[in-house]
Amino acid sequence: MLRVADLHAGYGRVPVLRGIDLAARPGEILLILGPNGAGKSTLLRTIAGFIRPTAGRVELDGRDITGTAPEEVTRAGLRLVLDGHRVFPRLTVRDNLRLGVAFRGRQFDFGTIVAPVFEVFPILRDKLHAQARDLSGGQQQMLALAQAFVAQPKVLLCDEPSLGLAQALIPPILAFLRRWAAQGTAVVIVEQQIEVALDIADQVAIMERGAIQLAGTAAELKRDKRVQEIYLGLGERGEPLMP
Repeated sequence: MLRVADLHAGYGRVPVLRGIDLAARPGEILLILGPNGAGKSTLLRTIAGFIRPTAGRVELDGRDITGTAPEEVTRAGLRLVLDGHRVFPRLTVRDNLRLGVAFRGRQFDFGTIVAPVFEVFPILRDKLHAQARDLSGGQQQMLALAQAFVAQPKVLLCDEPSLGLAQALIPPILAFLRRWAAQGTAVVIVEQQIEVALDIADQVAIMERGAIQLAGTAAELKRDKRVQEIYLGLGERGEPLMP
């Protein structure tokens, strides 16, 4: 379980996060929403150790990992998948996946581990021996998610998994994250495809100006008028607002 308490962080003297409290439980998806500049990506990077907090606490299964180096956070069982298709471009798809397997720390059958990935993303099997740099942006995003999946972290942080992808790819990627959570992983995602993401989320936190302004179950926030009007673009009668 991931728990964040009164977390503050920023860049130099510029504060961004202001007293964040949240929890991500095994088997659940926590969706973080908010406008650009709300601090969503900063939050994920701070939890993962890329930004040192100025105050507050981050715990993984009761262990204090506040300010721990990213590589140590990864070894502890937390994995961050950044936006922008972050893979090792000069390595093959197979070698990228093998690096993910290496984080398990002992020998596993590669074919067995990657089988669930190939069920969801068969294109990765077809391009197993291609260099990652030769994949499309969407395929690289699939590979980044697949590399994190085979490492089997306790907590997955995923920053805008649909960014830059064709619309047809978004539902299977989000469904993959739902299946992943069902195996007992705590999944935290930042996503702009709000309506689709709400359908797979269990809990939702809405950030504005570095703080969480609303939080609750996905079902509760779907019914909240403020969420409907601001984030889902619905009018007073629940009808879509005209662009």
